[in-house]
Amino acid sequence: MSTPAAAVLELDQLQLRYPGSERWTLDGLDLQLAQGERLALVGPSGCGKSTVARAVLQLLPTGSLCRGGLRLRGQDPRQLSRSALRRLRGEAVGLVFQDPMTRLNPLMTVGRHLTDTLSAHRTTWSATAKRERAEQLLESVGIGAERFSAYPHEFSGGMRQRLAIALAIALDPPLVIADEPTTSLDVAVANQVMAVLQGLCAERGSALLLISHDLAMAHRWCERMAVLDQGRVTELSSSQAVLTQPHSDVGRRLVAAARLREGGQTPTAPESRLLLRVENLRCWHNLGGPPWSPTWLKAVDGVSFALQAGESLGVVGGSGCGKSTLCRALMGLNPIRGGRVWLKGEDLLRLRGERERAARRSLQMVFQDPLACLNPAMPVGEAIADPLLIHRLASTAAARERARELLELVGLTPAEEFQNRRPRQLSGGQQQRVAIARALALEPQVLICDESVSMLDAEIQAEVLGLLRALQQRLGLALIFITHDLSVASGFCHRVIVLDKGKIVEEGPGDQLLIAPHAAITRKLVAACPRLPEG
Repeated sequence: MSTPAAAVLELDQLQLRYPGSERWTLDGLDLQLAQGERLALVGPSGCGKSTVARAVLQLLPTGSLCRGGLRLRGQDPRQLSRSALRRLRGEAVGLVFQDPMTRLNPLMTVGRHLTDTLSAHRTTWSATAKRERAEQLLESVGIGAERFSAYPHEFSGGMRQRLAIALAIALDPPLVIADEPTTSLDVAVANQVMAVLQGLCAERGSALLLISHDLAMAHRWCERMAVLDQGRVTELSSSQAVLTQPHSDVGRRLVAAARLREGGQTPTAPESRLLLRVENLRCWHNLGGPPWSPTWLKAVDGVSFALQAGESLGVVGGSGCGKSTLCRALMGLNPIRGGRVWLKGEDLLRLRGERERAARRSLQMVFQDPLACLNPAMPVGEAIADPLLIHRLASTAAARERARELLELVGLTPAEEFQNRRPRQLSGGQQQRVAIARALALEPQVLICDESVSMLDAEIQAEVLGLLRALQQRLGLALIFITHDLSVASGFCHRVIVLDKGKIVEEGPGDQLLIAPHAAITRKLVAACPRLPEG
């Protein structure tokens, strides 16, 4: 008879309340994780997923109230001294963050990141031993020891996340917590990163707690799944069982939203009125070399497409394919080396001064992270009114009234309840609605959405996509929908173009690309795209 694996993490009726809040973010949470086990923690926005990681590591703001059972490798981190807690954090648990740049110092080499971590915990090791261990870690995550002296900004998003994994496993912790580790990565790179993480955990016998809003990805990499709602576990079973036969209300909602996201809805045909035409657009970056023979990075290299009023165009591709460069170039945020951009019959690249400012009001953008484009100190009503004041299109009173109308338009009702809140007082879905309202303030005819739902859980994704579709039909908007997720693009967009190395390699209806992809990169994206099991 085999001996059951020892518990690495034990949470028993855990409660946690942040300072200034009257609500328990965690309210009677029960959870156990055994050595070598892989468990996915899923749930809607605000359910407490990320708070679980913060509670385990005691990375909580001063004044937080945390009570109930909490044992990490047999120790309660709340009872430890500060120095002992620091040792426990590195040696008992490794944390992989959603955005690796929040943990990486841009002034330090990647090798220095690793050797500093080893120096803090392996005080008797020589400099040579730490260097050798750091190089071994770089090799283990597929970066290579030759990049020891590189800096984080020289790495792609996938390589940065591999470095974050190397930091998390540097001390061979028995538990690794990965909090949304692939949100900002395309599906192919996300697949590679998760394969590395799973392989390293299996090799070391580490337990993996994967916090994710992506049910299909969680199912692919974890054998068990726990569904959180309002700070409690509402169901805990095998990933297959949760996704095929969910028994809790929140589980059924999440699975239904994920299936809707995968299946999508057939968009109605757009009206035939040309709004935007891009011809042979080129965005090349000079990487150096002699003036007579510079080295060029051809981020966007001869891209052409047309966009009708009311049409949604999906733009997908692997990391570094040129997706974000394309949208930033259209917005005038990246230099353009060649080609033409026609907006409502005017050549944008030849306009100057007030004529260019007026024309560009018709082209607006919704970014991936709403907090990155909203002033954290500014009430959201003022943030929405701001573009009208900057362009001198309305008085202060009229701009504020228009902001209230836009809040109502994007479903934040009553507007008076939301207009004076700061961005961090809103949920992720509400923040994205504010970002959409701000983009609509100047009454654009073309809206560029750059990964605008990738950070949201399946339920909120479905809400935001439904909002965008409703606004498109009501206002006649044309949408350029940039995403790394081909399944989302195929369900939401009329047409999809696939970029690779700055060029369009495939184009057509998204559902056809999923069924019969022709280009190598499209086949790779389809193969890497996790799918829900049949229910």
